Amino acid sequence: MRYISTRGQAPAVGFVDAVLAGLAPDGGLYVPQTWPSFSADEIAAFAGKPYAEVAAAVIGAFAGDEIPKADLLEMCREAYATFNHPAVVPLVQIGPNAFLAELHHGPSLAFKDVAMQILARLYEHILGKQKRRQTILCATSGDTGGAAVEAFRGRKNVKVMALFPEGRISEVQRRFMTAAVEDNVACVAVAGTFDDCQAVVKATFQDEVLRQAVDLSGVNSINFARIAAQAVYYFTSAVALGAPLRPVSFCVPSGNFGDAFAGYVASRMSLPIGKIIVATNSNDILATAFETGRYARGSVHATISPAMDIQSASNFERLYFEGVSREAVETARAFEAFATAGAIDIPPSALASMQALFRGVAVGEDETRRTIVATLNETGELIDPHTAVAVAALKRSPDVPGPVVVLSTAHAAKFPEDVAAASGVTAILPRGAADLAGRPERFDRLPAETEMIKAHVRAFAEA
Repeated sequence: MRYISTRGQAPAVGFVDAVLAGLAPDGGLYVPQTWPSFSADEIAAFAGKPYAEVAAAVIGAFAGDEIPKADLLEMCREAYATFNHPAVVPLVQIGPNAFLAELHHGPSLAFKDVAMQILARLYEHILGKQKRRQTILCATSGDTGGAAVEAFRGRKNVKVMALFPEGRISEVQRRFMTAAVEDNVACVAVAGTFDDCQAVVKATFQDEVLRQAVDLSGVNSINFARIAAQAVYYFTSAVALGAPLRPVSFCVPSGNFGDAFAGYVASRMSLPIGKIIVATNSNDILATAFETGRYARGSVHATISPAMDIQSASNFERLYFEGVSREAVETARAFEAFATAGAIDIPPSALASMQALFRGVAVGEDETRRTIVATLNETGELIDPHTAVAVAALKRSPDVPGPVVVLSTAHAAKFPEDVAAASGVTAILPRGAADLAGRPERFDRLPAETEMIKAHVRAFAEA
């Protein structure tokens, strides 16, 4: 399996090199040169299998022969043994034809754990064989940083630095990063938005001298291995509800578009998906793009679903690349223009192909709060604000073919104040994280200045 850049100016690489690089050197994102697929019988055979076995099959389709199958299966078993539910991603029914896929049973109580736990083990396996050390730099809108810290803390061959927008994530989200005591972890509160953090990360990756000096890698959803790992729960959820004999739809709370793009990946692997509803909060760049064809960056609004407070969704470039029939020159032109002008118009044929699978719905703050309390009253389930955005979007999409799975991306206890304000109920942290508030924090504060943060990365990597 070979991987190519969406911008076409980087050589094709294998799975291992794509994982360790994260971002392609030309600024594009890696995608498989050809999409692997499963037969209907192979998909049906996933029914009843342990989650780790399905994960090994799906991720293995992208790894090819670069990771021995037995080693990958063992990594998956270790990764998903860290979850506190035997199903790893259980389904909970919330309506006649509606279900929650609970993605928050991992160590940091968010869906990012599903991919990050296996990614850490892939890194450890690959770097150990290569006798190599790397520095991981990630930007987080709330959950990626905590999941990365939980997955990589204490590992021998990796240092990890997480950048987060100061004051724009919940205290619990912050503490999952900043309470780590291991020397291979550093956290930086950036005076700005997530988009500022993400721009710094992208600029740092474009600095070839620094990139090579500290052997830089990224574990944001720009890393295709994360997308592959997130595609797994589309398969397990759909098969549990009757796939491949019938299509299953999904509703995904989305900010950086990685989780929703994983659904596209599953569909390319022959999983029958009816529709993917891309649910956004008032930062509605994605919802607007799917509805109007105009992908335009606006000001970032702070909301009670902060992980979705994004106005530049990195993974949309991958979908655009597919929509324009993999024309790398057109993709590079479009996203270089977006970087400077902040807006692009999706070509009509590309928009039509996107709309065949995706629908965008934007949900406001009041509706999000009402959905938290309504879901509690109607089903007994206490959901976090991000999940509430998706449930609200589903209620506004009665024509979507069912059954429909809402991806429940975080535990309600990661947002205790907002959940309590909406529902009158205080969400309790699971036992393993109950003492989080009492742990001392350790982080630095920096302005959103690329050169200053690059110097900080170098000093941390070389310490």
